[in-house]
Amino acid sequence: MALYQATASAPVNIAVIKYWGKRDTKLILPTNSSLSVTLDQDHLRSTTTSRADPSFTKDTLWLNGKEDEIKAGGRLETCIREMKKLRKEVIEDNDASAPKLSQYKVHIASYNNFPTAAGLASSASGFAALVSSLAQLYSLVPPVVSPSTLSLIARQGSGSACRSLYGGFVAWEQGVLADGSDSLAIEVAPQSHWPEMHALICVVSDTKKGTSSTSGMQRTVETSTLLQHRIKEVVPARMAAISTAIKNRDFDTFARITMADSNSFHSVCLDTEPPIFYMNDVSRAIISVIVEYNRLSVEKGEGYKAAYTYDAGPNAVIYALEKDIKEIIQLILAYFPQTAGEFKDVLGVFGGAVQDVNVHAKIPAGFNDKVANKWEVGSVKGLIHTKVGDGPRRLAPEEALLNAEGIPKTLA
Repeated sequence: MALYQATASAPVNIAVIKYWGKRDTKLILPTNSSLSVTLDQDHLRSTTTSRADPSFTKDTLWLNGKEDEIKAGGRLETCIREMKKLRKEVIEDNDASAPKLSQYKVHIASYNNFPTAAGLASSASGFAALVSSLAQLYSLVPPVVSPSTLSLIARQGSGSACRSLYGGFVAWEQGVLADGSDSLAIEVAPQSHWPEMHALICVVSDTKKGTSSTSGMQRTVETSTLLQHRIKEVVPARMAAISTAIKNRDFDTFARITMADSNSFHSVCLDTEPPIFYMNDVSRAIISVIVEYNRLSVEKGEGYKAAYTYDAGPNAVIYALEKDIKEIIQLILAYFPQTAGEFKDVLGVFGGAVQDVNVHAKIPAGFNDKVANKWEVGSVKGLIHTKVGDGPRRLAPEEALLNAEGIPKTLA
């Protein structure tokens, strides 16, 4: 009998214009548009295998080897149901010979290669991989179905997941229609447009956060007066300006807007009742270091060279161009030393294999080293150096996560 199975990987994205607040919580329709950079899947990714089979008795999903309940009316069930519906409408209703895969139950195994719910967007890459895997299984791929169409379904799993359906630089347009049919992801520029864009993720905490994004943003919508100004005035102007900066490869403007929007997002969290604090003292110390680094760079007539941004958690993501990233990593090491052997020099900034990366710590000449205290080892638990990446990938059959019986090869 034919094997109906597909495996896909999908990337993490980190927003530079933040999504915070829903106008419809069921359909996950945002109160404002947002824009993100897709990060390289070679470093951070979710991988998902989906199989449809008439012998399966129920839709089942395993996350990192552990079965995850698919609740009726929940986000997982919604994405699976909507993908089956799209398969029936686009393929089966138009081709009598097509196998009726939409009628089969599915087994799905998903694996993240980074900590879940630790301030890295695991739900975004996870739901994007789920939808991409089902899209390949159901033959719902370009030119039959566009990533923007798939993003409408991924959005109903996790809002920011819609932006992980593309590589490069991606906008999630908030839309105005009540049914959400115009709230989707579009590509602003592909990875190839600005491949010099790099990112340094400073993992400040790898434990679950206190206030989840879902509950936090709705408290902000209900109680923050500042959010209304952000929605109506601030974000629309920034979306236009940063899109232009990306098209012009203008890092100075990109950096200024990115940092301003991170500050604005955390300000509306603070303006929430009761206030929400996602950043901690280490997060704020990283800001102080980057602000001084940029002051020095501007003084030299070189413009901004680093841009910090923080999502709903204490981890910093520092965007920089390839030519400056080594100096920035050296500077971060000077204030936030790493455990020997922890840093993976995957992009070869220090020549590859590095036993103790702290030997490369260095503060640039003219830098005011009093802007922040030097922290102890472990204050920043890890550094991940990555860069702008591509969209979801189709993986080879041998990379499947399910065994011959349709059960994960590795169980927790």
